Amino acid sequence: MHPMTRNEPQQNLIKVAAAQIDGAYGDVGINLARHLDYMAQARASGVCLLVFPELSLCGHSAGKDTLRLAMTADDPAIATLAQASTDLHTVFGFIEEAPAGQFYNSTATVSNGRIVGIHRKAQLATYGKLRDGQYFAAGTRLESFPLNDRWHVATPICADLWNPALVHTLACDGVTLIAASISSAREAVGEGFDNPGGWDVNLRFYALTYGVGIVMANRVGTEGMMNFWGGSRILDPFGKTVALGSETEEGLVIGELDYASIRQARFLLPTVRDARAFALRQRTSRRDLATQPD
Repeated sequence: MHPMTRNEPQQNLIKVAAAQIDGAYGDVGINLARHLDYMAQARASGVCLLVFPELSLCGHSAGKDTLRLAMTADDPAIATLAQASTDLHTVFGFIEEAPAGQFYNSTATVSNGRIVGIHRKAQLATYGKLRDGQYFAAGTRLESFPLNDRWHVATPICADLWNPALVHTLACDGVTLIAASISSAREAVGEGFDNPGGWDVNLRFYALTYGVGIVMANRVGTEGMMNFWGGSRILDPFGKTVALGSETEEGLVIGELDYASIRQARFLLPTVRDARAFALRQRTSRRDLATQPD
């Protein structure tokens, strides 16, 4: 029997989880301990991908304390999480200090003792009560990584998912699973905007339109005047909710995703296929025009 055939069931079916936590503002030590506890719970449950909320190591409003809380990629806290991850892929949020004094709202993915990838938030939320643009530089790359031969994972952060072009590009680049770290409060955008309802529409639209699985991790609790609404969830590529977290309670939100449903969804609604073909035609057309004489 061919090796790929033997491995296919394991490659296809994966157990994923969102860690819905209430972060301790500015206390990396407390948050680190909480991360390690949830990682242990996830591993005991057979989870292979665990997603924490945005800025989970430092707190939603930590931008104003960037100089105190920023970490380089080799920070001991990140190394601790990497060592604890073993075969568990763990996505968590932190303030990243990069060379030349640049600071980013970032997620790191760790597994088997190392950093698998770092994504820097590209769509900085600077509206309503949100202040990303005051403190952070915008990321300029769309990072992703293979979980195995079937699942290719991207880790957009919160407002990144409100940029349809960004998600479109990820899907066309081969991403089959979105691990979304968010930190969404009811009052964040402004009166008249329903954050929980808006996120429900947003995530179901992307899952259904592009045939991707989604793991979204939001936090709960309060921080200053912000009230976080939880609702962490897992969606299948038909836009159906596989698992849904409480609006108020901490906990692991666990569900299974099957790659066979990705194949079926993308065959029945070939958005990615047709979008890739259109993008190729556009690039070819631009190249041809560029070579035409004036």
